[in-house]
Amino acid sequence: MRHRLRYILILLLSLSIITLWWPVNNSDCNYETFLTSKTTKFQVRATKVIVQPWRGRHHVYGIFMIPDEYKQSPFFVLTVQGAGSYCSKQFGYRKNFNDILAEPGTYLVRKFIRTRTALRLILQGLYFEINNKDNWTLTFPEPNTSTARRN
Repeated sequence: MRHRLRYILILLLSLSIITLWWPVNNSDCNYETFLTSKTTKFQVRATKVIVQPWRGRHHVYGIFMIPDEYKQSPFFVLTVQGAGSYCSKQFGYRKNFNDILAEPGTYLVRKFIRTRTALRLILQGLYFEINNKDNWTLTFPEPNTSTARRN
């Protein structure tokens, strides 16, 4: 009886942890609907791409130079040709990454793709495709005019 109670408590604790930390589906960040919609969008290509998955996590990314008026954008979509599209919210913009300086009126964002995705693409012979900065794109919704005036 005592062992059964212990297992039930562990099960309840596990279920509550899973429920609390399960990722919530972000309804305002549906990239498929956003990319196919006819709303006005702003796209920017990568300034620099680093593809070194053999060095471990966080070594496959693109650096993007983005105009300041997009700092308040609720989300953006990273598209890497061959790897797919990923919806993301903004956080952590800087003026300097890997010796790249942001031009006046812009900021830099570094966006990653998964190391395992990069390794899979490299094994499929697509290294030069994901290493080409023209194949990395960030797509933003156009800012609202009321939001743009406040900044």
